[in-house]
Amino acid sequence: MRRLIFGLMVVAGVAACSQSAVAAGDNPGDVEWTRNGGNPDEQRYSTLNQVTAGNVGQLGLAWYADIPERGGYQSTPLVIDGVIYMTAPWSSLYAFDARSGKQLWKFDPQAPREIAATSICCNISNRGAAYADGKIIWGTIDGRLIAVDAKTGKKAWESRVADPKRQYSITGAPRIGDGLVFIGVGGAEFYTRGFLSAFDVKTGKRVWRFYTVPGDPSKGPDGAASDNVMPMAAKTWNGKWWEKGGGGSTWDGIVYDPKTDLVIFGTGNGIPWPAQLRSPGGGDNLFISSIVAVHAKTGKYKWHYQATPMDGFDFDNTAPLTLADIAIGDRTEHVVMQAPKNGVFYVIEAATGKVLSADPYVPKINWALGFDKEHNWKPILNPEANYGKTGKGFYVLPSQAHVWHSQSFNPQTGLMYVPARRGVGSFYAEKGGRILGNQMVDVAMGHPPEGPKPQVENPGAYLLAWDPVERRVAWEQREGSGSAGTLTTAGNLVFQGVPGKKFAAFRADTGEKVWAVDTQGNVVPGPVTYSIDGVQYIAVISSASTGFAAAAGKNRLLVYKLKGAVQLPPAPPPVPQVLNPPPDFGDTAMHARGQDLYQRNCSGCHEGGRMFSGFPDLNYTVALNAPDLFKSIVVDGALAENGMISFKNSLNANDAEAIRSFLTARANQLKRNPPKFGPGGPGGPPPPAAHQ
Repeated sequence: MRRLIFGLMVVAGVAACSQSAVAAGDNPGDVEWTRNGGNPDEQRYSTLNQVTAGNVGQLGLAWYADIPERGGYQSTPLVIDGVIYMTAPWSSLYAFDARSGKQLWKFDPQAPREIAATSICCNISNRGAAYADGKIIWGTIDGRLIAVDAKTGKKAWESRVADPKRQYSITGAPRIGDGLVFIGVGGAEFYTRGFLSAFDVKTGKRVWRFYTVPGDPSKGPDGAASDNVMPMAAKTWNGKWWEKGGGGSTWDGIVYDPKTDLVIFGTGNGIPWPAQLRSPGGGDNLFISSIVAVHAKTGKYKWHYQATPMDGFDFDNTAPLTLADIAIGDRTEHVVMQAPKNGVFYVIEAATGKVLSADPYVPKINWALGFDKEHNWKPILNPEANYGKTGKGFYVLPSQAHVWHSQSFNPQTGLMYVPARRGVGSFYAEKGGRILGNQMVDVAMGHPPEGPKPQVENPGAYLLAWDPVERRVAWEQREGSGSAGTLTTAGNLVFQGVPGKKFAAFRADTGEKVWAVDTQGNVVPGPVTYSIDGVQYIAVISSASTGFAAAAGKNRLLVYKLKGAVQLPPAPPPVPQVLNPPPDFGDTAMHARGQDLYQRNCSGCHEGGRMFSGFPDLNYTVALNAPDLFKSIVVDGALAENGMISFKNSLNANDAEAIRSFLTARANQLKRNPPKFGPGGPGGPPPPAAHQ
């Protein structure tokens, strides 16, 4: 009975809230998707129920649009006044007619392509835009915030968020509240210092900045909103952390709470990863791997909760944040909820930061021994987990349990739907031990830790339904995905992209799969739903990127409705990959130099899809057989229009030849010892830093 009363109470509140936040289209009954998270609480829940668990089998394609940009797609579309907006790799913005799919306009911010090789962390994707004051507003990969007129696509203003001389990027979506745009930055695998900024919606003028880690104490205050708490934060650091920036990037996970007028956001890992190298002698290292709340108007500190003190495992708290009113005991609590990488589900009072519960959603986590409930559920750290201090390395459980992929909360069921993973990570501290592209993270991931590897209960990736009131798993769906966003609706449905290039729907109450369709590509970002002229549509973006190599397919915006009858063209046949390198050439020193240059300049896009870009596996390229062709591609930019930029600013002809020598030797080694998992090379799966 409590669940039923609670569900009815919250549904009514959410419905009222959702409708008040929706822009009206041509039909007064239109329901649109005007925020990244759907409603102000970022629940990714829709009150639309024309499509239900009973009739979802009738869903068919209403229209589709091909998107040419090469790379991974992570954008949540917006739907305003009959127009659907989406961002693409390299921060392009598209506008389509939401009924027909006709492209209305495109805005290309002309982000410099060379930064992919020199100064961005992890990918060239963009997670979406915001809408306010008749403008579409989004961040660019080179650290700008741009606003354009929603009707015409004409630029209204542009502001610089991050210093272009530093290694910052923006891949996350801005949020709107109290007349301000809130945006964070990525880059914590470089020597950077995280911050969140607020800009005026109308003018683009910066109003405040909150730093997430303290700066050089000898330089005094920063003139930022965070100055009042930086002395407190500095007490939790040791050594000269500021020489490497400290980390704490704010690359995703922001929510504006209109009830408290607070901006609540997550922060990323510290840099370098091993805590002992970052802060010799210990310290919690505020505010890395934390949830932080500041006053929206001023950016002044309100509260924080540090989920992983001394984080040494890339346990960002930048996963999505969701607000809700839930019944706990005899009280209705206004809470913020998160399920971050460290495998713990948090329910926190939004106004105060008081933790109401912190429960592992991955069984048998080993980085913490428990929680100190008398001190706001502070984690009791496992001393063996401080691998930089012990010198033994550590197998951490979990590894990357939930990264940026959107979660959703359905007030009818009271459940949160989380793309989740169960697996073990391996960490061994070694200064300068690992190069990720052109980033040094001071861990040797190929060095096995001492001791046995922990056993994982039912390992793998799946869709998790978590009950935040009962504090337990309601159901798990192994046909779901741990790497694709979710949408939930009043039709008792959860939508998600699933393995096998499919888009699927599950019953929200039980997890039963009730529908799936072939998309010819990977559906990774969160779907959205909207209604125009009394018709409910479901929209999602499909990417041809496989994560290991360029796929023979297209990137598309796909829009479904009941009894939709449009058919996709037949998928092109897969392109065969053949190892056919020339004989080895060059000496050991040349190979070593080529390997170093390759790792610094090329591996981000070409090594196992770490940047989710879908670029070819270079072990198989025919250009290895033609030095002039290889040089023309790498240095001269012969394939620039296809997404392969010129590296003339960082590489010369001799450098290109050294890289070719390394790749040739590696390809010949692979030819003698064929890989077990097909194309993708020996680089293996994306390492933990692959998601900013």
